[in-house]
Amino acid sequence: MGSHQGFSSSATWFSHLCASARRFKSLAPPSSSSSSQSIVRSTSGDSLVRRLGLFDLILLGVGASIGAGVFVVTGTVARDAGPGVTMSFMLAGASCVLNALCYAELASRFPAVVGGAYMYSYSAFNEITAFLVFVQLMLDYHIGAASISRSLAGYAVALLEIFPAFKGSIPLWMGSGKELFGGVLSLNILAPILLALLTFVLCQGVRESSAVNSVMTATKVVIVLVVICAGAFEIDVANWSPFAPNGFKAVLTGATVVFFSYVGFDAVANSAEESKNPQRDLPIGIMGSLVVCISLYIGVCLVLTGMVPFSLLSEDAPLAEAFSSKGMKFVSVLISIGAVAGLTTTLLVGLYVQSRLYLGLGRDGLLPCIFSRIHPTLHTPLHSQIWCGVVAGVLAGIFNVHSLSHILSVGTLTGYSVVAACVVALRLNDKKERDLSSGWTSSWQEGVICLVIIACSGFGAGVFYRFSASLVFLLLSVGVAVIASAVLHYRKAYAQSLGSGFSCPGVPIVPCVCIFFNIFLFAQLHYEAWIRFVVVSVLATAVYALYGQYHADTSTLIYERAPETENDSE
Repeated sequence: MGSHQGFSSSATWFSHLCASARRFKSLAPPSSSSSSQSIVRSTSGDSLVRRLGLFDLILLGVGASIGAGVFVVTGTVARDAGPGVTMSFMLAGASCVLNALCYAELASRFPAVVGGAYMYSYSAFNEITAFLVFVQLMLDYHIGAASISRSLAGYAVALLEIFPAFKGSIPLWMGSGKELFGGVLSLNILAPILLALLTFVLCQGVRESSAVNSVMTATKVVIVLVVICAGAFEIDVANWSPFAPNGFKAVLTGATVVFFSYVGFDAVANSAEESKNPQRDLPIGIMGSLVVCISLYIGVCLVLTGMVPFSLLSEDAPLAEAFSSKGMKFVSVLISIGAVAGLTTTLLVGLYVQSRLYLGLGRDGLLPCIFSRIHPTLHTPLHSQIWCGVVAGVLAGIFNVHSLSHILSVGTLTGYSVVAACVVALRLNDKKERDLSSGWTSSWQEGVICLVIIACSGFGAGVFYRFSASLVFLLLSVGVAVIASAVLHYRKAYAQSLGSGFSCPGVPIVPCVCIFFNIFLFAQLHYEAWIRFVVVSVLATAVYALYGQYHADTSTLIYERAPETENDSE
């Protein structure tokens, strides 16, 4: 009798978990200002303040995307791809433009509240998907912030050592870190101090943090433009021949590497609640910041490969040494300043985005309500912001987080893929076609199955490409993805996005291409990144099962998607 009751209790708990996991958020369209206002209220009764204009949003995206990598990654990839590194950045940029189109539609479609990819997946799919996206993204953000702060500390020390008074007198624990206990720990004091300063700036308000970001980003962009203009006079076009010395595969491999140099434009979507005119400015801010980044990267690539033969490029500081070889050592100082400015803005925006995501989870009850509180006078999520700074500070202060860099980017690629899928799923919800769906499954479910097949095909193609398998297997994977995309295209009817000021063109083909290429890149990551994805997903599901499902705010949630009726297909 007791065992029967225990089994019944377990079955009840599991059925409750499944029902909770399938819940999805019903959000009012952007035009419904009263509903939107009710959504953005926090538990303390205060909300964020709309102070970011279009120019602020563009600088936010540029600040998040361009760090020290513009001075280093360009040369590192050019050693393999040659002058074809320019094509690598173009291909990666084109892929990011497609992802940005998906972000732009959703940013203008949804009410102007925090959440980004988490909020989009909560509405398009379900609660558990949204929570998993948040956890994968947040792990990337936490480790990334700690790693960037260490790099910033190293560049700051290198900049100080330009002056003779500091040369060789700064201890390791202030710069690169001092290893302890055989390398198990790595002590760094400067990185947590820098994180504390930036956290303090962010806590003061979005106006103050935006001003700091604008100044630092403008400094960085001006330095990059000076570098491009100064190097343009030293270009020898003979260095551009042959343009792709190691073939197109090296160019494509380079594109998979430099793709992550553009990551950051999605930060604009997370500033929706603090944007003055989100429905107009967010899509322009997302696309505008990405176009600026693509232009700067291509300019640096052309200058770098034109100044020095690609085979002679330095691995550690290619751009600085290229200018030094031309007798322009002063540019190396500018590059160091630009690297410090670039890392500062990347870190600042990263911490900003983290706190807004925590704010969204706190409001929805999936995390403790302390994360949903907003300071009544500063109008910032103070507890969330301090928490993000503390986590990054602890990681950066005592661990060699650079060794974890190979498991990064999982959250980014997962988030981008889910956002692209959200565009298709929400369009299917906008215009349901019962008469075009098969008898055993709904139109929406059939669409989701096709999206999963495309993702699996992308992973398969990536694995076959990575391990140099037969071309037949690669083409087979691409063929399956094409068939699934064709099913989505011909068996569904996609109305223009309802309630959206911007509609992604080419739906569902553009989102399908995004999903395929993003998961293709996922397959290129270190195998430990794959393990991290599975382990973190399991742990996140456990946290949701033990806490999230019981504390979620159900006031805006729906348990089941409404069945399609004959009227839906008319």
